[in-house]
Amino acid sequence: MKALLDTCVIYPTVMRQMLLGVAKQGVFTPLWSARIIEEWQRAAVKLGPEGVAQAGAEAAMLSANWPGAEVSYPPSLEARLWLPDAADVHVLAAAIAGSADMIITLNTKDFPRNILAEEGLSRVDPDGFLHGIYQAQPEAVAQVGAEVLAEANRLSGKTWEMRALLKKARLPRIAKALS
Repeated sequence: MKALLDTCVIYPTVMRQMLLGVAKQGVFTPLWSARIIEEWQRAAVKLGPEGVAQAGAEAAMLSANWPGAEVSYPPSLEARLWLPDAADVHVLAAAIAGSADMIITLNTKDFPRNILAEEGLSRVDPDGFLHGIYQAQPEAVAQVGAEVLAEANRLSGKTWEMRALLKKARLPRIAKALS
């Protein structure tokens, strides 16, 4: 199963770590485009110079860990597509070019299911996606959750509870399941 990750699920650190941690378990193959990674880099500017540097390093790690994940496509593909927000057409084009089965995004209004279905794609939210995987493979998701929690505690210098961390990351269903 191939899933294109939209910028909005890559930029939040905990969400990205949960999704990519599950991908490392072999549950799905993540995909993205150079433009999606560039959008993440631009969004990291809000965090200041340290945030930009960290996002750059993490983007390099993504490339190293998943060398085949970056999808490219001809401009003609993007030109033939339509979405309610023209700024999101590149995401759909990358999903098509990468033969993705789905787009994982929080942006429901700009990725109508009927338009995606015409291209053989579905739209899933990250929380529902992770919860579905948890139902099928609870041990794998619990292991990823424990690793993400340990890393959050290490980086923040605080002691997070699993449920609070994942709820803050906009993953309430998986937060409840792992608590």
